Amino acid sequence: MYMIKDEVRLRRLAVTDKKVIAGLCNNKKISDNLRDSFPFPYSEKDAENFIYRSLSENAEDTFGITYNGELAGVIGLIRQKDVYRLSAEMGYWIGEPYWGKGVATTAVKMIVEYAFERLPLLRIYAGVFDYNKASQKVLEKAGFKLDCIMEKAIIKNDVICDEYRYSIVKK
Repeated sequence: MYMIKDEVRLRRLAVTDKKVIAGLCNNKKISDNLRDSFPFPYSEKDAENFIYRSLSENAEDTFGITYNGELAGVIGLIRQKDVYRLSAEMGYWIGEPYWGKGVATTAVKMIVEYAFERLPLLRIYAGVFDYNKASQKVLEKAGFKLDCIMEKAIIKNDVICDEYRYSIVKK
């Protein structure tokens, strides 16, 4: 399945993406903005494991982001359970060569449109580390609103920081 907007596309991941994913993800600037479960250094085996896991868990919720035909990042939804079952947490990363080109904002808008049109979701949220101003701007440009700032909610690289929680709701 493909979703296309200008030069940005969302598509299913394939095992053949592992080399590109590993190359883009083996970057401390990316891992510093993601959860500790995102390994650093990042190997092709890590990429392969991620691809297989995302394809086996729920392939309709994780996509490769391409820019002008090149894999530039990954975006996905984690559907919530129980009383939160109409919500999903969104996560994404973009390889550094693609920063500042509007790729992330476009991909976020695309997955929100997809989620609200095709999935039984009413709300999508994302948590951002307080120092990741670029990701905060991406979410704001994509129509997300700041719900709250959770003080001292995160520890990353032995530094305690706040989490900015953003959300968007289906209209």
